[in-house]
Amino acid sequence: MRVYIPATVPLLQSLLDHDQLMPVNGTAFALTPALREAYATGDSEELEYAAMADAARASIRLLAADPDAPPRRAVISADVEGAQPRPDLDIAVVRVSAPVPMSAIAAVHVDTSEAEHAVRAATGVIDRADLGDDDAEFTVGTADDQELAWYAPQEVTFLLQLM
Repeated sequence: MRVYIPATVPLLQSLLDHDQLMPVNGTAFALTPALREAYATGDSEELEYAAMADAARASIRLLAADPDAPPRRAVISADVEGAQPRPDLDIAVVRVSAPVPMSAIAAVHVDTSEAEHAVRAATGVIDRADLGDDDAEFTVGTADDQELAWYAPQEVTFLLQLM
């Protein structure tokens, strides 16, 4: 199953250092049956993009918990076995029970420097947005609107060196 793992720049460095990464709390996102059922239309590619967008928003929560991390969302796309849906958390959430090896990584998606201001602002209000504050949701939505850049796994070393 293709999963989308929310991450931060320090977590990407950890992936490189250890050649594997355990998702925070085992949480990832994927095109689950519940996600497919929730959309009246949309092909698999569109629904996988929705799961990746959920992972990008979860990355904002990780950044809010680590103020020393560079303000760039990161999502790791990986192919793993045994991911279990967690509809009690949300329709796209899955639980990954083992570290994901570098060999399972399909791609890494990271904000460009142009997104830093919007991401930094979103980290300060993500909790209020989750609680229904419209202004905070608008701020987080501005970060959500930023497209993540795509990197092949072998490019991550160079990406981190350039940051």
